[in-house]
Amino acid sequence: MQEPEAPPYRRIVEAIRARVDAGELLPGDRVPSTRRITREWGVAMATATKALTALRQEGVVRVVPGVGTVVAEPGGPAGAGDAPARGAGGPPKGARAERRAGEGDGGLSRARIVRAGIVIADAEGLRALSMRRVAAEFGVSSMALYRHVASKDALVLLMADAAFAEVRLPEPAPVGWRARMEAGARLQWALYRRHPWLAQYLSISRPQPMPRAMAVIEWTMAEVTGMDPVTLLYMAVTLLNHVRATAAGFEDDLEAEQHTGMDRGQWMAAMEPAYEHILESGRYPMYAGIEGAEGDAVTLDTLFDFGLARLLDGMGLLVEGRVG
Repeated sequence: MQEPEAPPYRRIVEAIRARVDAGELLPGDRVPSTRRITREWGVAMATATKALTALRQEGVVRVVPGVGTVVAEPGGPAGAGDAPARGAGGPPKGARAERRAGEGDGGLSRARIVRAGIVIADAEGLRALSMRRVAAEFGVSSMALYRHVASKDALVLLMADAAFAEVRLPEPAPVGWRARMEAGARLQWALYRRHPWLAQYLSISRPQPMPRAMAVIEWTMAEVTGMDPVTLLYMAVTLLNHVRATAAGFEDDLEAEQHTGMDRGQWMAAMEPAYEHILESGRYPMYAGIEGAEGDAVTLDTLFDFGLARLLDGMGLLVEGRVG
């Protein structure tokens, strides 16, 4: 059986590792940045970040604050080593330990910590996030972070709020309740696609106080008239739950790809013989009926589109009935 093709981030990892092994990149040399990787390999920023993260976890590179990601010394610690980057004026050996013992925190700020947390969660999933993991990005101890953020829970809440700050509400706004609700749902869908961890973080039963997220929902429901407040809230939460529940698959896919080394297409191709064997029994006519369909008959996007349209159809009966 032919081995599945490696995911894009692994191909980048192996290419950079090969340059290190060949001596093209020596200890202390800077490796390509995430922006350079996106340009040279034609991948998304999250994929580039994921590649550098894998190289760091494998001890091939380390982070030097104020310099960037450099080739690690053979046998040295991954993440933020002690030797300076070549020609970069990095800290001398032992400076990292001294910095941890002293007052310096590598120029940290709450905004920088939040942004670093988002980058890690986007590339690796929320389960990979920890205060220590974020601290490694800056070459400081996790204690340095607590001067700016009270806890991991507080950090994730700040990350979620910062993510919703990215939403740009259309101006002028769509006219009509249905167009407005659909636009709001699609704004959220696009946000969850950029930040796969965000949908699973949000909770319907225990919502977090996030004014920016609440503002998006308020805007989405602004054209619905004639409803009592409770019914309007039911409509808003039902729509929100469809979007976030479907988008939860984004992080599932991300974590599954990291665990298996296969993207969704490669996984489905590997599972195809097993599914064919099941369908040959004739006991699953619904599933057998989609065999031979062009492209992916069922994806997160098609599920989102179908569910959104049916939800709005149903809400139309309610809204138009109340108006009538």
